[in-house]
Amino acid sequence: MSFNINLSWHASDEPVLEPTQFCRDHQISYGSGQQAQGSSAPEYNGSVDKINPEESLLAALSSCHMLTFLTIAHLKRLPIISYQDNATAELGKNSAGKIFVSKIVLAPKIEFATEVGDDVIAKIHEKSHSNCFIANSLSPETIVEISY
Repeated sequence: MSFNINLSWHASDEPVLEPTQFCRDHQISYGSGQQAQGSSAPEYNGSVDKINPEESLLAALSSCHMLTFLTIAHLKRLPIISYQDNATAELGKNSAGKIFVSKIVLAPKIEFATEVGDDVIAKIHEKSHSNCFIANSLSPETIVEISY
């Protein structure tokens, strides 16, 4: 199984006066047919109204964790009414002094249709994280903060 995107960037017609002041806006076309407008984060001279790579990475991990959680809960016959995540990511410097996503915090709030014990929920989160394709592709610290 493979996945694909097409990323497209074109230079602006406006002259660049400073080497770091080029336009970072670009378009991402997903294999599914969806499109998104991307840029770098505003802190890196990007557009505030466009998706940046750090947000995309965070969204991919949060979505993967959720989908894995929903699958496990479904297999355990634990009906879920809603799932919301207010995830965050932090940048830091690694041992080589390079900036990287150093910490990701997933903060899912899940409403079950029936009473589910805290230990069961914690085990499903643990299993979800260990089976999430995206989590298995990343090396930053990931914390799942369970809230009720």
